[in-house]
Amino acid sequence: MQIEVSRDVFRLAQVFTISRGSRTEAKVLTVRISDGLHRGWGECVPYARYDETLDSVEAQIAGLPDVFSRYSLMDLLPAGAARNAVDCALWDLEAKRAGKRAWELAELVTPGPEITAYTLSLDTPEAMQAQAAENAFRPLLKIKLGTPDDMPRLEAVRAGAPNSKIIIDANEGWSADVYADLAPHLVRLGVALVEQPLPAGEDDALIGMERPVPVCADESCHDRTSLPALKGKYDVVNIKLDKTGGLTEALELRKAALAEGYGVMVGCMVGSSLAMAPATLVAQGAMVTDLDGPLLLAEDRDTPLNFDDAGVHPPKAALWG
Repeated sequence: MQIEVSRDVFRLAQVFTISRGSRTEAKVLTVRISDGLHRGWGECVPYARYDETLDSVEAQIAGLPDVFSRYSLMDLLPAGAARNAVDCALWDLEAKRAGKRAWELAELVTPGPEITAYTLSLDTPEAMQAQAAENAFRPLLKIKLGTPDDMPRLEAVRAGAPNSKIIIDANEGWSADVYADLAPHLVRLGVALVEQPLPAGEDDALIGMERPVPVCADESCHDRTSLPALKGKYDVVNIKLDKTGGLTEALELRKAALAEGYGVMVGCMVGSSLAMAPATLVAQGAMVTDLDGPLLLAEDRDTPLNFDDAGVHPPKAALWG
């Protein structure tokens, strides 16, 4: 097999800010794998939170042997962005070889559209209320919080979009005391879910704590090996392919999480439609789908995913799978 890796940059529609910083573009790695007759591709976004960079991820991929499969890949690379791009490229390659769709190969039902969250960038309360009002037609809004001034922002978003369901991503930015103080207000404002309120590694404080709003593990959940440490702390797990290391592990994590009674959220980094395409298979029937990366871009792949009132649709074969 021949592997090619390229770096691609997609301009964002506007500056995107979370508690950890701002960006104006999405930098991704695109992996193409060819067997001489067919070629599959996949995309990953290196995760700075775990010290991944474009250079480090590209080096991991360059270290792969000449011959491997999706199954041996699990032992060759750790969970993370590098394995994600390669795994998804292999799924696409297998689908092209077989003349079938990826969901057929995975023995899944034919996927349909799923309502996706739309993320509002962190800003002043006034600016966030304006963003919310502009997107009030969307059924599900996601707010990036995790600062000392979160309540004014949340109140402003609710005022701007009184009928939308709201979920919050605190990005590890709260303490146990802050979460306990905010919880009643989250209920009052109709928040449906809180992602990762406490830092991973400090989330034992959630054990035994009243959780009137479901709490979702993001940074605390990577793959199936994460599940034992989540008991008693979380109600939902956020499955991201750049954390699981690809579609293969993501499907297994979903199965295991549901079997243990967790709700499932399917999330993403800010990337193109190619990065979201495999995740649409994992998102089928999920409690929350958050695959809005392409909606935040000013430019996208050819044959991008279709987003409409029904949600994000599964990819056409010309894009992936």
